[in-house]
Amino acid sequence: MSVTSALGFDAAGVAVGLKSTGHPDVAVVVNRGPLKVGAAVFTGNRAKANPIIWSQQAIADGVVEAVVLNSGGANCFTGAFGFQTTHQTAEKTAELLGVSPGDILVCSTGLIGTGDEVFRAKVLDGVEKGVAALSPEGGDDAAEAIMTTDSRPKRSEFRGDGWTIGGMAKGAGMLAPGLATMLVVLTTDAVLDAAQADAHLRAATGVSFDRLDSDGCMSTNDQVTLMVSGASDVVPDPHAFRNALIAVCADLARQLQGDAEGASHDITIQVTGAASEADAVTVGRSVARNNLFKAAIFGNDPNWGRVLAAIGTTDAAFDPYDVDVWMNGVRVCTAGGPDRPREEVDLTPRATHVLIDLKVGDAAASILTNDLTHDYVHENSAYAS
Repeated sequence: MSVTSALGFDAAGVAVGLKSTGHPDVAVVVNRGPLKVGAAVFTGNRAKANPIIWSQQAIADGVVEAVVLNSGGANCFTGAFGFQTTHQTAEKTAELLGVSPGDILVCSTGLIGTGDEVFRAKVLDGVEKGVAALSPEGGDDAAEAIMTTDSRPKRSEFRGDGWTIGGMAKGAGMLAPGLATMLVVLTTDAVLDAAQADAHLRAATGVSFDRLDSDGCMSTNDQVTLMVSGASDVVPDPHAFRNALIAVCADLARQLQGDAEGASHDITIQVTGAASEADAVTVGRSVARNNLFKAAIFGNDPNWGRVLAAIGTTDAAFDPYDVDVWMNGVRVCTAGGPDRPREEVDLTPRATHVLIDLKVGDAAASILTNDLTHDYVHENSAYAS
């Protein structure tokens, strides 16, 4: 189960000293074809890292030969030197693979605002060593190489009717939609053209990564890439392929949620009875970003009043005095008033489910988030991230 699960892909993860731990810190994923199709979605943050600026240009023709990713440095707000570093990374990779630099995507993750000749030299060394180490078995090393504050690598796969989707992701903090909330590389050996790959990727990320809202903080380096090799020679049913891609993305999103910095609860906020899906997302996100609610869940306190207060700040269509709220299967609020006693709600399990029924329509959506803990505050105050 890895980014090389699909036919036609090689990967590697190597250590070049970008991480003080000595762990792998540069990953390379290469598409051996016969198709070299690619699609990508990027952070919505106006403050974009140099690799994002490069990759947005490179993806325009829908052709991707390889993706190079480094941890240990975001290469963001590093001026002209930083963009030159990204450009040289693509050029070095292209030279070693015998392809065009414009068909190489670059991703970086780590501390913003740092970068020097040593950083550049290590990244380029990582490219050389990574390309030399490429193999169909290199997916696990690649998934480890992109980790920063992650406690474990994230991998997923789906095997369809003669075709496969594989993937890897990194992310443990700054998880908010925009898109893409993390670094993700997805691969498939199905036969797709660039327009199909782009449409499937946007549909899948829209209902998976875009609904993971761990802490409301949007990164400068987020990118989700889909690479298509066509090596299976199978044209998939479009509906089946899209559902499979959604399943892989949702699986990776859940893994990211479960590894969020300092979290002790994985919270699913399910909104039903909404006038529109957009309203359901808005309502769910208002609760996911409410620090009072998140602190209450950390304290195992089913404080449903904080749920109603949060959704009351939105412009969604509903009557706040006709809303029901369940917490872990217990209806604690009905028609905007108290229902079952708080003591009936058990919030000690890590998995926490909050159901909000707006009672105005048939639309629904779910948002994934986490609680607000002492460990989260400590990690993000004691560690430069």
